[in-house]
Amino acid sequence: MTTESTLRFGAQTDEGTSLLRIVNLVRTGAAITRPELGKLTGLGRGVVSQRVDQAIKMGFLADGEFGTSSGGRQPRTLRFCAEQGMVVVCALGALHVRVGIAGLDGDILEHMHRSWDISRGPEETIDMVISMVDDLLEKGNKQPVWSVVVGLPGPVDFLTGRPVAPAIMPGWNDFDVLTPFEERYDAPVWVDNDVNLLALGECARRRDVPTDLIYCKIGLGMGAGLLSEGRIHRGANGAAGDIGHVRVAGSEALCRCGKIGCLEAVAAGWALVRDAELAIGQGAKGPLASRAGKAPLIPEDITLAAADGDPLAIALIRKSAQAAGEAISALVNMFNPGVIVIGGVMASAGEVFLSEVRQRIYELALPLATRDLIVLQSPNDEREPLRGGVELARQQLFDVTFPRWFAHGRPSPEGVKATA
Repeated sequence: MTTESTLRFGAQTDEGTSLLRIVNLVRTGAAITRPELGKLTGLGRGVVSQRVDQAIKMGFLADGEFGTSSGGRQPRTLRFCAEQGMVVVCALGALHVRVGIAGLDGDILEHMHRSWDISRGPEETIDMVISMVDDLLEKGNKQPVWSVVVGLPGPVDFLTGRPVAPAIMPGWNDFDVLTPFEERYDAPVWVDNDVNLLALGECARRRDVPTDLIYCKIGLGMGAGLLSEGRIHRGANGAAGDIGHVRVAGSEALCRCGKIGCLEAVAAGWALVRDAELAIGQGAKGPLASRAGKAPLIPEDITLAAADGDPLAIALIRKSAQAAGEAISALVNMFNPGVIVIGGVMASAGEVFLSEVRQRIYELALPLATRDLIVLQSPNDEREPLRGGVELARQQLFDVTFPRWFAHGRPSPEGVKATA
């Protein structure tokens, strides 16, 4: 319920700012009792009690169990009411779609997967994705949707939510992705590159410390998500991290983007399938050739054949890893991350792939940039992009736009866009 008093909290007043901070301190677990809130905010006991009472009335906080006594009576803990709304995440890949719903605390409640070719176009794809979301919401607890996040396998203008010249998404360029979801769920919508969601998922794993991290996805296509102190660097037009189109010296391979010698045309899954089919056509034998005789090859066939010891598959995996490692080493010199996470279907080959990437990075990057660098494989969990989408929603709702909609009790498309 919105009252005259709560309406004031939409403005940047001392009262509103302190109330917002108290809610966020409890939400993040930085402070869970009134005395702890007083220590962190510098507010007096009476002011803290007033702010907490108001936050409870508005439905953001609730009393929890009694905490541990430090000499006096046990303090009552506080908890953030994560159950008051849900986040919907739609993670679209080149050949599949994953959707999930989560609470405001980030826990994935339900999710589903479907094979889908994104080249079928935006209208048909979005209709199908909305149908999947509706099916999940029917299973849920009927809480209102507070946010929708859509991940796309290509560059995205984050401010408008529109794809920008995506190489593998014909018909998607400058398409309005936001409006169909806003109209369906009456909730703010954020659209981002799929690798950025994966990077944010890794950020959530390291919530206790600011994270400088690069997530490199090497699958059917290629891309990188760049995290600086836990924040995504997207670039002026959403093209930051598009390493798939870095030029590989000496390569004359034709890329899907129309240019010659792109990294993707050498190291991505589709390029390895091309090279494998060429080698098999020239007489190469082994487990991979046997697979090719039964059905059209896919990148997963190459990684599985490499695990079986197939020489051709291993050679292709190493070629991909060496080219990728060289490009990543340039990012290491420029960006100086503390962690590099390698994901995607090619990385599922494990140490055969990862060891080559590490070797190239440490060989080519500056010693200072690699002194404390950790290079590791992404967890093989299909829910990773969903977790990253929830992290994006939580950042946007509570770190960026919270003052704009706080007084209304829940976010709306118009509320998050209003000036603070």
